[in-house]
Amino acid sequence: MTQHYREIFAVPGVLGLVISGTIARLTYAMMGIGIITMLVMQTDHYGLAGTVAGTFTLSSALIAPRVAKFVDSHGQRRVLPWVTAFSTLMLLSLVAAAYLSAPAPMLYLLAVLAGTMPSMSAMIRARWAAMFRDSHHLHTAFSLDTVLAEITFIVGAPLAIALSSGLFAEAGPLIAVLLQILGVTAFLMQRKTEPKVVAGGGSDDRSVLRTPGLATIVLVLLTMGVMGGTIDVSAVAFANEHDWPTAASIMLAAYALGSILSGLMFGGLRLTISMPKQFFIGTLLTALTMVPTVFSHTVFALVATLFVAGISYAPTMIVALNIGSKIIAPGRITEGLTWMMTGISVGVAVGAGLAGAVVDHYGARAGLLLGTSAGFIMLIVLVAGWSRLRDASLNS
Repeated sequence: MTQHYREIFAVPGVLGLVISGTIARLTYAMMGIGIITMLVMQTDHYGLAGTVAGTFTLSSALIAPRVAKFVDSHGQRRVLPWVTAFSTLMLLSLVAAAYLSAPAPMLYLLAVLAGTMPSMSAMIRARWAAMFRDSHHLHTAFSLDTVLAEITFIVGAPLAIALSSGLFAEAGPLIAVLLQILGVTAFLMQRKTEPKVVAGGGSDDRSVLRTPGLATIVLVLLTMGVMGGTIDVSAVAFANEHDWPTAASIMLAAYALGSILSGLMFGGLRLTISMPKQFFIGTLLTALTMVPTVFSHTVFALVATLFVAGISYAPTMIVALNIGSKIIAPGRITEGLTWMMTGISVGVAVGAGLAGAVVDHYGARAGLLLGTSAGFIMLIVLVAGWSRLRDASLNS
């Protein structure tokens, strides 16, 4: 298994891409929870903190595809410095406005403008796709990338909370901004791995979502994100219901650990089954393994069932990236991958919001049932778009 990882790290530029990309990713992992922690400490208003952070997340998800289109047209080195500088300025303005107790409309406006922050996950994955397109190494590269993305969120959220709680309210977002500057700068210095601009690739006015099969992938990932968002909220509620609030972190860590371990193992495999079939199997397992969580009556039982549920998450995501990179035209790869990331981000936000309302009225178990329902809706979406996705994959 490790041989495949050694092979991709032997490629010049890969180590620098991994290190710089991981640093750059930490910003997004820290910023949402950092905004929440900062505003709660400053105002003691959870509603304001949550909606400002949600505005930032939604803005990032919706603006990112447009930024990615510019990147496809002009290249990462020409676009990323400008959008990073602007988003950095807006993030710092948001922190300053919060410190000065600015009115809520100003916070929302700055949160929207800060959403111009580029989707570094898509930028990194566009490099993997350019380096290893039509190579078996792409599967291993996407597996490694998915695992690293999971790790940044495991590290990023508690780091942001610890900084703001241990130093001062604004510390979490400020360090996140600093990491964005350092990470993007280091990322752009990795010239060997930067994709070349494909002539006319980003100039097509038609949405990349019209690529056959891509809309199905985005919708599957959106419902997958809904499931993830419901798990986050339901785990916190379940822990509180059992008078063990800190157990929520153990539950979510178990879910992430299952995903990370399976992702690493999956990257070392070379399967002969077609990618659309792999995607179907992964989606089916993702839906089915959520069912036992609803019947978990103790904290330890939910930890165990969430670990099992997490096992199918990373492999399904990896296969989605593999299919997406195959069916999206090389000249629009960044935009297409960004839409896939947008699907997940919007799904997580929607799932967290729905789960919050459901949990408030019916308890944590109802939130887990909502997540299970999202899993089966995900399966229905894939079945509905199956023939188009299969044909697009086989004809690419």
